[in-house]
Amino acid sequence: MYAVVKTGGRQYRVAVGDVLDIGRLPGERGDSVTLPVVLVVDGADVTTDAEALAALPVLGEVVSQGRGPKIRILKYKNKTGYRKRQGHRQDLTRLKVTGIGSVAAKPAATEKSATEKPATEKSATEKTTAPTVDVKKD
Repeated sequence: MYAVVKTGGRQYRVAVGDVLDIGRLPGERGDSVTLPVVLVVDGADVTTDAEALAALPVLGEVVSQGRGPKIRILKYKNKTGYRKRQGHRQDLTRLKVTGIGSVAAKPAATEKSATEKPATEKSATEKTTAPTVDVKKD
């Protein structure tokens, strides 16, 4: 079973026990994090329904907060003496996936809640129209 989660504008394929480096998330070491799910694959079953995925969170634990490798940026223009050197290090969170919600639990809960609610008839409502206004053009 694996899931595709979205965080920080990127999507990651994760399974239980995976450790991944993602963009900085708030939290200290040992805190639990819930990630939104885009897709869940359990054998031959693929779940993409938004309502079903809302009940299937991916749970993770913050392993550490750190920074990625240094990326060096150099700009150069010929014959003008223009040289610009710059560097960047991305803030990262190392996350261990501890669980993916159960796919089979959601359909049973949906059927149960549907049987508890009695069906009600919709009353007929009259449609009203907005009053018209005559506009004179000169």
